Amino acid sequence: MFDVAIIGGGVCGCSLLYELSRYRVNAVLLEKENDVGVATTKANSAIVHAGYDPEPGTAMARYNVEGNRIIEQLCHDLDILYKKIGSFVLGFSPEDRAMVEKLYQRGIENGVPGLRIVEKEELHQMEPSLADEALFALYAPSAAVVNPWELASAQAEAAVDGGAKVMLDTEVKGIKKTAEGFTIETSQGQVKARFVVNAAGTHSDRIAEMVGDHSFRIVPNRGEYFLLDTTQGKLVQHVIFQCPTKVGKGVLVSPTVHGNLIVGPNAEDTQADDVTTTAEGLQKVREAALKSVPSINFRDSIRNFAGIRAVATKDDFIVGPSESCDGFFHIAGIKSPGLSSAPAIARDVVRMLESAGLALGENPKFTGQRKVLRFKYLDAKGRGEAIRQNPLYGTIVCRCETVTEGEIVDALHRSLAPRSVDGIKRRCTPGMGRCQGGFCGPRVQTIIARELGIPKEQVPLDRAGMKIILGRTKEHKEAGES
Repeated sequence: MFDVAIIGGGVCGCSLLYELSRYRVNAVLLEKENDVGVATTKANSAIVHAGYDPEPGTAMARYNVEGNRIIEQLCHDLDILYKKIGSFVLGFSPEDRAMVEKLYQRGIENGVPGLRIVEKEELHQMEPSLADEALFALYAPSAAVVNPWELASAQAEAAVDGGAKVMLDTEVKGIKKTAEGFTIETSQGQVKARFVVNAAGTHSDRIAEMVGDHSFRIVPNRGEYFLLDTTQGKLVQHVIFQCPTKVGKGVLVSPTVHGNLIVGPNAEDTQADDVTTTAEGLQKVREAALKSVPSINFRDSIRNFAGIRAVATKDDFIVGPSESCDGFFHIAGIKSPGLSSAPAIARDVVRMLESAGLALGENPKFTGQRKVLRFKYLDAKGRGEAIRQNPLYGTIVCRCETVTEGEIVDALHRSLAPRSVDGIKRRCTPGMGRCQGGFCGPRVQTIIARELGIPKEQVPLDRAGMKIILGRTKEHKEAGES
């Protein structure tokens, strides 16, 4: 009998598991895929929003501003890539002026620090690559960029180190209320828990229906992106937004923590798992981005991708106890600024669970600390010392991103080991460069097989079933073999 079962291994579920691991709580996270952070968490803008966009008084506003503050320290503690670079919301017209002033007032009311409106001369001094038509902007210095999938996996790892459990490849099939709590039917058998937290993203309405809660519905919304090579990464220094619309914050242009440039997204209603990209959608993204930064060279695009927003039929985040089932809690409808809000949501849900009867006592096993060796960022002395301590750091596997065999082996022996080529990519970036794994992919696959003690055929590209090796095209026989 677990104290708390969390359904869904996105950034919200992982953040909650991390916060629960601070206490003597027997918690488990159930994730249907073979890794955490493989859905919306891995395919988004990677922005830590300042908090001026949500309506004052909403859960979005409260969690966004608090989450922005928490994430900076969290990334320091868990050695997650993070850069506070600030953001601009550009204005091109008198109508935009009204919106920018409205966002400024919202931000002040929400408690966003350092907000101010900058005029054209200062704006173009701070961002010379902007279109000349950009006349003014709302400047938010507290905005940042982060590695979103690492924000999830690092918290999950730290939670497991503190005694929590993660069950991967565990799809929830049904939930039954019992006198003791809940019995959860999964693809790996029954899981029993006193409390259940529904953090299932685009599938959270389906999970809610399992306990008779029909209070909301999720309408998945797809956003398409360009990821450009590091040659474009210094084109802008801040996150560049346009004025938001009813369907979202619009197309942004932003540096990433890895030195690339990300451009997107658009907004189209879709199915829960539809992450296809379209020529029409990407063309709209391209046209909108060029309005902000006309010198973007889209010939340096190295990847297109799409992510899914879990847009709910309720306007605000849905966080708290279900009105239909005692002991069942929701973290649902978490669209933007969900990534920014996740740590704050997690802390609040812990308080809610305590109010519902969950005992919290200090966990002596919890450290909340993690250190990652990133060979790429070491100086010559640091690289030499790393190689002396472990010769595997002397073998470069990914030439585009300067990732060593030692870093890959480290990731495979952490407390929440990835099981796929893309799982390693999310931990230490091999395959994220210009060739997109064309050179290093087979080598990464070989290392995974060796370290996990499995045949190479069993190593998928990403999720279970995404096979790389389908079979043999020819057999080689050594001399003397029959």
